[in-house]
Amino acid sequence: MALDIKIISDCKRGKAYAQEQIYDLYSGAMLGICMRYAKDKSEAEDILQEGFIKVFTKIGLYDFNTVNSFSAWMKRIIVNTALNYIRDNKKHNIFSDIDEENTDALSYEPEEMEQKITISQQEILQLVQELPKGYKLVFNLYTFEKYSHQDIAIELSISVSTSKTQLFKARKLLQKRIKEKINSPKKKIVNLV
Repeated sequence: MALDIKIISDCKRGKAYAQEQIYDLYSGAMLGICMRYAKDKSEAEDILQEGFIKVFTKIGLYDFNTVNSFSAWMKRIIVNTALNYIRDNKKHNIFSDIDEENTDALSYEPEEMEQKITISQQEILQLVQELPKGYKLVFNLYTFEKYSHQDIAIELSISVSTSKTQLFKARKLLQKRIKEKINSPKKKIVNLV
């Protein structure tokens, strides 16, 4: 989605019509990002609202010459807003270190998931949203935002091993829940072979 330079320039000058056009163009995609981090749609909408306030407040910092994509710049603000929201609203420690967990029972076996399955994108998003908070945060940052474990550790003030553990557990839990979903009597698997 390319935005007209005039619209961004007008938005930098605080023009309401330009802000409205940017919101209309990007709010759907940005809400999808917020949904990955939020516990429900209401929380995602709160994060989105706060994120757009930051976008419009910081739009003067957006440089047409150094930033490749306005949407990428905006996405970074929305993700950081989601992380700050979670950080500001966490009531309990949502992370556990690998040394504190009994990992004997866990084994991540991606080859088991190589069968042909049908599951919608919406169903997968729902499964990701249902992950425990720590799992969900690390999984989203690593998988969708392409953060390294080192970057995740710095961003969330956790150890690298905790980041790796949370990702491992998130994948394992998602694998289990996907298996349950596709093996449920309601879900019909279509073999494409």
